[in-house]
Amino acid sequence: MLNLNITAASRVGCVRTNNEDMLLVGEWFVRNSKMTTQVKTGNTDRYLLALADGMGGHNSGEVASSDVLHNLQFFFNDIPAGLAPGEFNEAIYEWLQSINTVIDSKGHSDPKYRDMGTTLVAFAYYAGQFYWMNCGDSRLYRLHDGQLSQLTTDHSLSNLLGSTKHSNVITNCIGGGCKTSYIDMVRCTDEVLPGDVFLLCSDGLNDMISDADIAQLLVRGHDAQALCDAAEEAGGADNVSTIVVRIE
Repeated sequence: MLNLNITAASRVGCVRTNNEDMLLVGEWFVRNSKMTTQVKTGNTDRYLLALADGMGGHNSGEVASSDVLHNLQFFFNDIPAGLAPGEFNEAIYEWLQSINTVIDSKGHSDPKYRDMGTTLVAFAYYAGQFYWMNCGDSRLYRLHDGQLSQLTTDHSLSNLLGSTKHSNVITNCIGGGCKTSYIDMVRCTDEVLPGDVFLLCSDGLNDMISDADIAQLLVRGHDAQALCDAAEEAGGADNVSTIVVRIE
């Protein structure tokens, strides 16, 4: 049995007036707020952490991020118990197609929602296994033995072109007019070890502070609030949201 010590925080930042990010921590939704909780894997067959970053430059990004996370929470909790990893993957792929239809239909029914979209990154515990999933350029990091590594791959123009500088132009998302949405899914149970730290974040964090600085903050035991503080102290040019999971 593992203990997951979780902190989460989501802020508007120093420049924008509206927070299009949203976090999902089990049964709680976090936007413009913070929370702390602890989960024991022996006490539940499933638990979900997710982050959605509503797409800037599109209509109602905050609606897209909220709709996707509420829909995902309902779907995840409704998945039958005991699915094998392959069956669980198939269920998530089916959900992606379904939520894309929902977001697209909302845009067709009301012009103010046309082409709204969001990224999604998630860390899930289900049927004794850990998984991560990613659609877009929000990130999941792992800190292991003091070394920080990015587990997800940015679905972004900069990554496609091989640029080391992050671009806000993304090549994959939920909604946003994307006709070929896909989701990366990886079973990572063997990589979830006592002493490890996992970080989910929107690009409002990694665009403001370097991976080296993120690593130092996590090594020193700082929580999601402190990471958001650091992003704002560096300029806070975008919404910033983080979930920090310490494994014991």
